[in-house]
Amino acid sequence: MTSPSPVPAVGAGDALLVVDVQNDFLPGGSLAVPAGDAVLPAIGRALQRFAALALPVFASRDWHPADHCSFQAQGGPWPPHCVAGTPGADFPAALRLPADAVVISKATTPARDAYSAFDGTDLHARLQALGVRRLIVCGLATDYCVQASVLDALALGYAVVVLRDGVAAVDVQPGDGERALAAMQQRGAVVVAAADVLP
Repeated sequence: MTSPSPVPAVGAGDALLVVDVQNDFLPGGSLAVPAGDAVLPAIGRALQRFAALALPVFASRDWHPADHCSFQAQGGPWPPHCVAGTPGADFPAALRLPADAVVISKATTPARDAYSAFDGTDLHARLQALGVRRLIVCGLATDYCVQASVLDALALGYAVVVLRDGVAAVDVQPGDGERALAAMQQRGAVVVAAADVLP
């Protein structure tokens, strides 16, 4: 699933998008992604590289009201998770987001869900203001919010690189994560190991 062609190393015009690395999606959380914490080393490497180059970092988060439509009590598919202001919605300390990271909150109203970091947010406007042309994407989960964010980014005209070792899947159906990566590649995303783009 790794791209066979070389990918330019991170540099000017790039931004890092860390998707929904929140306590409730990590082991012990209310909607834990299997081995979700395995993404942290690759994401840490990306954060260090972007900090060294003074390049922008964005971190999306689910920031749900307690009666959000995605919750099972409201007829949605998921247990309650990432309720705004609760520990489950926090970024884990191990993520070590830089102080100047821009936090993008999504799915913040009861009646509307949003998997993509672009859905109902100002992320696109912020990226445009910074002259960002390419997004390096990592986070949780491959088959939901990562895929939705990547597909939206591609539709908006960004080049997208997905860090293969910086994402993990829910895999409600076995293989969902691999199918999501294939779908992203078919739309034009490049899937690489972090080491291939973060020297």
